[in-house]
Amino acid sequence: MEIVPLNAHFESSFWRHVNQDILHYLFFAFDWKYRKSETAILLASEEGRIRGMMLIYDNRIVQLRGSPEAAKAFVEKLDLDRVELQAQKTHKKYILDKYRPIVTHELVLMRLQRGEEKPQIKHKVTQLNVSDADQIAEIMNRANPEFWGEITKEGIAERLSEVNCFGIRVNEEVASICRMRTTDWASHISTVATRETHRNRGYATSLVSHAVKQLLREKDTIAIYVLAENDPAVHVYSKVGFKPYRSYFFMIGDKR
Repeated sequence: MEIVPLNAHFESSFWRHVNQDILHYLFFAFDWKYRKSETAILLASEEGRIRGMMLIYDNRIVQLRGSPEAAKAFVEKLDLDRVELQAQKTHKKYILDKYRPIVTHELVLMRLQRGEEKPQIKHKVTQLNVSDADQIAEIMNRANPEFWGEITKEGIAERLSEVNCFGIRVNEEVASICRMRTTDWASHISTVATRETHRNRGYATSLVSHAVKQLLREKDTIAIYVLAENDPAVHVYSKVGFKPYRSYFFMIGDKR
């Protein structure tokens, strides 16, 4: 098995491979097309076929796909002191041999396809903009500091040009948010979060339903990631029509 960097020579093989299961490789496709300067992708090639891929984004975010043998080879080459890593469950052993976990989760990819949607909008949903960036960042920081603790209002404002954001306001305060984007291949709901004082009122259901209606105007497939143990979120997404598609091992860790 040969480990080679993705370059122009392997482009056609890469795109053929990822398009066989685009949701499984959505970030590979997106980062390579739109954030190439911050992205490195390695391919595991054997007898002219791709057996696996490793994505490294911004020298910290890593994704692994492919056979266990490919994953083992990729992890041996990985030279980051700290990683935020998503991989198939069959890769877990090789990752933990090299990295000491700080945080681990089972991450579920849920999928909704046109015709499966069951929107339930019971609240007024409004478009959010740069003036709301501080509240968006605050809600994300508090809702999940493990994943979003380093999110800043500046970062939110910068991303609003490519990530659409809707919210529900209560007495002029943003109470709940939903961020989403449409890619060339599928749509993706990236963030759903509600202030603790406004939970259990159906805001997330209304926002996800609104997002689904908007996104289905552009693409037939929508993806959303959720922690397997987050029962309230899984319930909301299932109620709107999402179904489990794949599950992954997620880890934040340091090199041993």
